[in-house]
Amino acid sequence: MVPVLALAFLVVPVAELAVLIAVGSHIGFLNTFALLLALSVTGAWLARREGLGAWRRLQAALVEGRMPTVEVADGAMILLAGALLLTPGFLTDVLGVLLLLPPVRAVVRRWLPALLARRMAAGRRGRTRLGVVDGRSRPSGTEGGGPPSQPRTTVAWGAPEVEQPPRSTPPSSN
Repeated sequence: MVPVLALAFLVVPVAELAVLIAVGSHIGFLNTFALLLALSVTGAWLARREGLGAWRRLQAALVEGRMPTVEVADGAMILLAGALLLTPGFLTDVLGVLLLLPPVRAVVRRWLPALLARRMAAGRRGRTRLGVVDGRSRPSGTEGGGPPSQPRTTVAWGAPEVEQPPRSTPPSSN
């Protein structure tokens, strides 16, 4: 993960600069600046509109009593789009505006689980996966801390599933 981020922090600014120089030499400085400004203003307006819409859909899903998975995914992509729009340059602005379009977000929502499943499967090779149960991590597939039978991640939500010892009531002092 670190090499990918390092590469992104090196490659993206260089690519953005190259595109800015290419566009600027083709259409001129003022037109390039006006185009960047128009793209940023349009993106900010679209981010606000889509963000408020996602918030309303999230609230409606909660009122209906269903899990707002699509709404949360949309909100995360809108947040990412806003961050990309804050980064100066054409490439990140175009990617940010694309993420603000509902059809593009729908495609990403369908594509992302498969990508994450592949990444998790690739990460399992040679690693011990930990399960989180009742706030404590232990190797997955184990009861008493032995070697894991299957490398998988288990997360338990809510009350712990262990038997609680019966509470003794203090004797009354009557």
